[in-house]
Amino acid sequence: MKIIGVVPARMAASRFPGKPLHPILGRTLLEHVFERARKFTRWDALVVATCDEEIRAYAESKNYPVLMTSDTHTRALDRVTEATEKLDMDVDENDIVINVQGDEPMLRPDMIEAVVKPFSEGPDVDGTMLAMPIVDEELYRNPDILKIAHTLKGDVLYTSRNPIPWCKEFSPELEAKRIGGIFAFRWHFLKTFTALPESPLEIKEACDSNRLYDYGYTQRIALVPPQPFYSVDSPADAEKVAKALEADPLWGTY
Repeated sequence: MKIIGVVPARMAASRFPGKPLHPILGRTLLEHVFERARKFTRWDALVVATCDEEIRAYAESKNYPVLMTSDTHTRALDRVTEATEKLDMDVDENDIVINVQGDEPMLRPDMIEAVVKPFSEGPDVDGTMLAMPIVDEELYRNPDILKIAHTLKGDVLYTSRNPIPWCKEFSPELEAKRIGGIFAFRWHFLKTFTALPESPLEIKEACDSNRLYDYGYTQRIALVPPQPFYSVDSPADAEKVAKALEADPLWGTY
């Protein structure tokens, strides 16, 4: 079972143009993501996927493997699928393809290990997503943070930008959980996902994971302990990450 990682990146992010090459503590966002991702030691391939010559040139200057993809993709998983098809290797239907979001500069190798682990727990797992407990109310109320409702087994029912499970008074005992930007799929399941039409919940919640649940598929959560973990969607987020990285155990190791 091969493990393939793809870091999708494009310059034309709607809320933060040029985001992948934005500097944080003297390193670009893309460098933080790729260097931290490759600390996971079991990759059979780890590549950058982009439609931008500027990102391609930067990746090559860092000796990061890079694949050029179409400039018509609006969703990361479509770019990941095209890049996987272009890999110079045989990808088996049951191999694992991991979308390592290019805006997660605080990812850690144990998070990648977490999304891989459920595939060995049973044949019913075709996809996983990183999940983390929400322990403060700000994240619980923040519409930029996607929350997860799941079964007792850990299969995702629904993701929402609204606070779920709903409670007037927030408490960590709610056991609310958020999505982290690392998603893993068996290759056949990723191709199934990207072939499905957009779905109502996907459009309404602006979260493509909901496409799977609308069509009766699911993913298994891969839960890690709560910790500082900030995505970068704006320059203000980048400043927040810079402060958090100074206390991060991986900072200074790449």
